[in-house]
Amino acid sequence: MRQWTVDAFAAGPFLGNPACVVEPFDAWPDDRWMQALARENNQAETAFLRRTADAARFDLRWFTPGQEVDLCGHATLGAAHALWAEMGSGATDLAFDTRSGPLFVRRVAELYEMDFPADAPRPCAVPPGLAEALGAEPVEVLAGRYLLVVLPDAAAVQAVSPDLKALVTIRGAAGEAGHVIVCAAADAGDDVDVVDRFFAPGCGVDEDPATGSAHCVLAPFWAARLGRPTVRFRQIFPTRGGEIETEVRGDRVLLRGQAVTTVESLLRV
Repeated sequence: MRQWTVDAFAAGPFLGNPACVVEPFDAWPDDRWMQALARENNQAETAFLRRTADAARFDLRWFTPGQEVDLCGHATLGAAHALWAEMGSGATDLAFDTRSGPLFVRRVAELYEMDFPADAPRPCAVPPGLAEALGAEPVEVLAGRYLLVVLPDAAAVQAVSPDLKALVTIRGAAGEAGHVIVCAAADAGDDVDVVDRFFAPGCGVDEDPATGSAHCVLAPFWAARLGRPTVRFRQIFPTRGGEIETEVRGDRVLLRGQAVTTVESLLRV
């Protein structure tokens, strides 16, 4: 069985966010086996696919080294890229059935475009200990699936060095503990609108390089703030990071980016 490592939201190798994508199964293997392989891969996510009667539709699950997760954008992008670029899928569009409902990916010129549910964040009280855990004073705090923290400027986002042991306990109004986005408007003259970072010690990922699900929260907030549906983001991460363009359409978010395969491997288990 083959497996690929795909750098998602990346214009070239060793950028963006790496995800492992396993060749599709006819039936799901044991959950413990999938978790063990994800732990062995030690990437933020490993994507597992199951074939359906429709050659353009797959069941899709994602595992971090520590647990199965409900939504992962970069590994969905990686799965679509692997199906098209490595497995020769002739489908114009691909559909994935997941814990978060159906997700769709299409090719638009040199980009992949994903159709995901929007997660508009709502203002919330500042959780106790948040500023101390981040080492930064929030300008605004909102909550969707993840806690969204607005900082005063791009330099403040760059400078964040959180206490991860403290951050893992921080929870938004209704979201998951230990999952925090920090963001700010980009500097004048930058070629993106917003810079952001995503810390996820709650699922065993200290900091993620480029996160599709986080931009399902970011996109509706910044589209409303900027007064237009399309927003360009740069997720900052030392040596990597990624660029993601989003477009809000009603209760959905289109996420656009590139991907490149860096590793092809053969599983012997």
